[in-house]
Amino acid sequence: MNCTHCTVAKVTFLCLPSNPTPKTHQLAPSFRHFVSVKQALKASKLNKKTSFRVRASSTDNSGTGSWVNRLPTGALAADKVLRLIAGATASPICQYVSSPSTFLHSVDPRIKLVWLLALVVVPARSHIILRFGLVIYLALLSIWILPRQAWMDQLGRVSLLCGILFIMLGLGSDGVPSLVQSRTPPPAMMGLPNLPLSLGCYSYSIMKLGPLHFTRKGFSVASTAACLTFTVFQSASLCLTTTTPEQLAFALRWFMLPLTNIGVPVAEIILTLMLSLRFINLVFDEESEVRNVALGIISRRINWEQLTMLETIDVFFAYFRQIFKNIFNHAEQISQAMIVRGFRGDSKSHTIYFLSDSSFGTADIVSLLCLVGVIAAAVVSDYLLV
Repeated sequence: MNCTHCTVAKVTFLCLPSNPTPKTHQLAPSFRHFVSVKQALKASKLNKKTSFRVRASSTDNSGTGSWVNRLPTGALAADKVLRLIAGATASPICQYVSSPSTFLHSVDPRIKLVWLLALVVVPARSHIILRFGLVIYLALLSIWILPRQAWMDQLGRVSLLCGILFIMLGLGSDGVPSLVQSRTPPPAMMGLPNLPLSLGCYSYSIMKLGPLHFTRKGFSVASTAACLTFTVFQSASLCLTTTTPEQLAFALRWFMLPLTNIGVPVAEIILTLMLSLRFINLVFDEESEVRNVALGIISRRINWEQLTMLETIDVFFAYFRQIFKNIFNHAEQISQAMIVRGFRGDSKSHTIYFLSDSSFGTADIVSLLCLVGVIAAAVVSDYLLV
């Protein structure tokens, strides 16, 4: 007798009724053929018997729900994340762009730092019209100065961030009206005339979105925060893309030099700043290698559905571990290059060549006049615009 081992995916237990009918169906045992699942179901239907099903399987999980299937597999899937990294733009962010050379490249870096300070203070203390005017001015200046790929990428990201901030603060700062009940009787009961209606149709609430209100206070807070965020990010980006790290270090050293009289380590601060600005370029140069590694993983066409969650996390950990390993290798190479060139840790004895010429030109004079005009407009707007 030849018997082979077989695993049946579904087993049916038959429960006989208490009063069986005279007519019974007997199944003759057979050693050559096994009773299929379909025949067992047909027999249970004919006899109208109660059945209990037990499902057991080692290959598929169709019978039981799995928690892995409930995890997000849309935009957060591993393959789509790698495709987003591989398709990310390679436009420069916060690094020096030498071409095309514009008038902003020739402006003295000390004037640029004064402009940065003014663009932080002015939007916070000026009228709302001047805030939006500064935003439009910086957007047009970015379109004029930066290459097309660079300004489209930068303005898109900063505008999205400021738009989200504007909506959240506009509806969240004063969006839900407070339930306040007046404790004083109305003017009619006290013999006083009612307050006249506003002749200009003044309304504190600008817009109503269901239970939320977009009020004048919310608009003021949201516009201040959004405009300040846009001016800070975009002005810093313009300064970094049109100024070399050496020029920025020279300008900051020129302003901080009087602090050496009170014991501030200006030389160490300036050297740290210059190394940080130089290291930004290396980090973004690493972006091309990051994109290449992501493209390499995608080209291998890994079947992510067959991998478990821990295996997918392990792939991403190996990917990011390689990125940080390359960054630390770059930092070690910089330190070794400084030691070879004679740096022994003393910033005062180490000569740093910052800026060859610091003479003022036409671009510097025009920039100073524009800066004075912006500050004067901010001061006058507090008195003329109410």
